[in-house]
Amino acid sequence: MMRRTPVLVVATLATTALTLTACGRGSSGTTSNETAKSISSGKATGAITVWAMGAEGDKLPSLAKQFEAANPGVKVNVTAIPWDSAHDKFTTAITAGSTPDAAMVGTTWMGEFAGLDALDPTPSSIDRSQFFPGAQKTTEVNGTSFGIPWYVETRLVYYRTDLAKKAGYNSAPTDWQGLKSMAKAMQTKAGAKWGMGFQAGGQGSWQSIMPFAWSDDANLAKDGTKGYNFDSPQLLEAVKYYQSYFTDGISDKAAPATPTTEPDFVSGKVPMFISGPWEMSAVEKLGGAGFKDKYNVMKIPAKTKSSSFVGGSDLVVFKKSKNRDTAWKFVKWLSDPKVQVQWYQASTDLPSVSSAWSDPSLSGDKKLAVFGEQLKTAQAPPSFATWEQVVANFDTEMEKVTKQGADPAAALKSVQQQADSIGTGK
Repeated sequence: MMRRTPVLVVATLATTALTLTACGRGSSGTTSNETAKSISSGKATGAITVWAMGAEGDKLPSLAKQFEAANPGVKVNVTAIPWDSAHDKFTTAITAGSTPDAAMVGTTWMGEFAGLDALDPTPSSIDRSQFFPGAQKTTEVNGTSFGIPWYVETRLVYYRTDLAKKAGYNSAPTDWQGLKSMAKAMQTKAGAKWGMGFQAGGQGSWQSIMPFAWSDDANLAKDGTKGYNFDSPQLLEAVKYYQSYFTDGISDKAAPATPTTEPDFVSGKVPMFISGPWEMSAVEKLGGAGFKDKYNVMKIPAKTKSSSFVGGSDLVVFKKSKNRDTAWKFVKWLSDPKVQVQWYQASTDLPSVSSAWSDPSLSGDKKLAVFGEQLKTAQAPPSFATWEQVVANFDTEMEKVTKQGADPAAALKSVQQQADSIGTGK
């Protein structure tokens, strides 16, 4: 759900302190096909409070001034909240009935908060078709949309083009076998220590593995909403494929807990890894002048299609809002394509509205354009209230698979049993 983490090893920093805190849905939760109320016409009025985390919380006030200027007399009060305390602050506020009017919410929290009957359904006047499909899906719980995707990110394969040429590759592979063969050739022909910088299990490793599962048409939910589906043939194939990088010595079983992605990539020690768009500026800064011409990005290679993980954050309006209509007008304004481009230019958060990507500030960057292409097919995990808890078990089992050579089928069977025991939290 978060971005700008140095590599997907820690891409779930947003949930570091929260993984085991996701609770089940309250018995009063009414998230099935709720009827969304309309928004009043005319300009926004009054004051609203908005919570936002991290850099977004710091940068949003300056953008909000434009909304205030367009709606004289309106005041948007933004409270910046640290990521590591955000989840608990939200759940405490929900319990106490003291939520803000609107807020930035991590995508994997949507099922939990909707299940607590805390979120207002998205008004029909907001065009949901304007968003990338996978991003829009993160707002949906039991068939009802709560909020909008605010910004997005997805994961691609970063690779050193100069070393790829030494390895005999002038173009990027498009399938699983091609990727693995290229990673091996990086070692045997281009002198790399490790061909691919995969995460060796542990927290957040699901974000490394699931893109391959989705690229083989895996569905993590049974029949859409009936339960978890970790023991599918597609997910098993993905885990076997991922494990093979470690058993074949292409990826490092003893990779450090604190990633050394950027220096290893710049030095050529590890010339391939998977991560989000924030890594472009990170590797270019470390690599210095001319390094941007020594690497490229490619979509996740396909088994049946190319897919990846879609992250980012959503914007929601709480049911307890004292100024609901103005809160929704502000959220809707933030989804305007022109505002999305402005936000990107101020924050480098990628637009969730697909039409915003036609702006030259995005379309003119060839590497960034590949992220835009991947976002068309990128997917998110199911919006079950217990996802954070269940996926923590998955990460634990994957560490046994990568580091100890545990049987993937047995590992996934264990994950499925744990998931069935925990349930979806409906």
